[in-house]
Amino acid sequence: MKKLLVLIILCFSFYVPSATSQTEKTVDIAVDFSKKGKKYRPIWTWFGYDEPNYTYMKDGKKLLSDIATFAKQPVYVRAHNLLSTGDGTPALKWGSTNAYTEDAQGNPIYQWNIVDSIFDTYVQRKMKPLVQIGFMPKALSTHPEPYQHAWKPGISYREIETGWAYPPNDYKKWGNLAYEWTKHCVERYGKAEVESWYWEVWNEPDGVYWKGSWEDFYKLYDYAADGVKRALPTAKIGGCNTTGGGMKFLKGFLDHCLTGKNYVTGQIGSPLDAVLFHAKGSPKFVNGRVVMSIKNQLADIDRNLKLIHSYPAIKDLPIIIGESDPEGCAACGMSTNPENAYRNGTMYSSYTAASFARKFELMDKYDSNLLGAVSWSFEFENQPWFAGFRDLATNGVNKPVLNVFKMFAMMKGDIIPHENDGKYALQTMLDNSVREKNDVGSFITKGEHSATIMLWNYHDKDSLSRDVKVNLALQQLAIPTKSATITEYRIDQEHSNSYNAWQKMGSPQNPTTAQIEALHKASELMTVGKTKKLILNKQAAQLTISLPSQAVSLIYIRW
Repeated sequence: MKKLLVLIILCFSFYVPSATSQTEKTVDIAVDFSKKGKKYRPIWTWFGYDEPNYTYMKDGKKLLSDIATFAKQPVYVRAHNLLSTGDGTPALKWGSTNAYTEDAQGNPIYQWNIVDSIFDTYVQRKMKPLVQIGFMPKALSTHPEPYQHAWKPGISYREIETGWAYPPNDYKKWGNLAYEWTKHCVERYGKAEVESWYWEVWNEPDGVYWKGSWEDFYKLYDYAADGVKRALPTAKIGGCNTTGGGMKFLKGFLDHCLTGKNYVTGQIGSPLDAVLFHAKGSPKFVNGRVVMSIKNQLADIDRNLKLIHSYPAIKDLPIIIGESDPEGCAACGMSTNPENAYRNGTMYSSYTAASFARKFELMDKYDSNLLGAVSWSFEFENQPWFAGFRDLATNGVNKPVLNVFKMFAMMKGDIIPHENDGKYALQTMLDNSVREKNDVGSFITKGEHSATIMLWNYHDKDSLSRDVKVNLALQQLAIPTKSATITEYRIDQEHSNSYNAWQKMGSPQNPTTAQIEALHKASELMTVGKTKKLILNKQAAQLTISLPSQAVSLIYIRW
């Protein structure tokens, strides 16, 4: 029989605020661990990027290995340009595999070596592709010239709209391309492995990525889905990765899949095994300071989940937020877009913690089968250090935001409902974002051998001026042993922060070997103080944490 054992710790704090910091307020959090919510689902294990050829390059492989090591569960990876024509040379917002060309007579030529290098890199790390069937090979494009764009940060986004974005000149060839690709993947990786993947057609067809009509896209989808299902009837395919505001397009697509005439079979309905859409925030640069809009991203999710919920026939289908980010352009650095200065430091970390916690709340609001939310952030090979791209690592050194995902990886079991007088209510955040007081939030789980309490101190306006004292009252932490350990992990200015360490070095663009080693060390998820062993014999615990602005902490209790 399990005994009810609880920690008693007064003024427990691994972090000592500096002499210049001022306590902004006190936040009280009360947790009754006998109350359980839904099973914790790792919706964070999804990542994506435009430039697929970075996948098998030096720093790309390292980052994927790092993620695979701490995730300890399948990670899904989505990339653009998997069918784009070219020699595999990457550029910003560009990549190519040359998977499809034609001979002089117009006969298809399939070359899988580059795309195999991409998928091999995933599968070798027990990762899984979220396979994007796109973009249009040059030989199939109705508007093949110009084909590869020459976009750079600061240039109009319309410059990317070249031949890869157009409908096919032969839909049967397009469908057969999907068939041959799927068949090849089954032969290379095995039926069981490919059955565990998700396939999806194109990207943001309601925006600049698609130069055809709505009906053209439905036809594109039907032929691609037919090709995938002909090769592997048990494959899972869905769509359609609309922009955050593309509910009308998404509705049209869902209506087509459920009640429309299939362009291939002539019958009613199209295969639909998952529904995908995007959600983005909208930061601004105001009076020399970054001001985020977490409201925009969450409102995108809210509206799209509400739309999907209105279709009873698909209420249980998996939902994937195909891109879920603070804004829309990962390759726009802060030199051309100063509002993106949030990306290197701890603001990106606290935003990520606060936004993912609300995704769980939105999933519950609509009783949605939210399977994953893709963070469109990877790495940019051979770019300046900390250039301000939306990435997880720079030149092989992991950035602070990656440590939030390490924290999520430590959480397991059941989500524990609790009271928190410093956390914004979901509707308040949807209405007003975080414009007044800070969002001092919490997300708590309990598993068989551990309990985890994630805390963050977030505000839309970038500021590091004040700390918050967080009082945690823990009750009914029933565990079967008489001792436990407690550790606080922290992301702030001084912990788990390679960017701050780089700045202290003088922001070198050619760091020495010793400096790079120091940056790697600074990038690791750090603890505040030491792990403590606790003898438990009562039913209540009081913990006090001093939490800096834009910081994230994880209190990890293990037995």
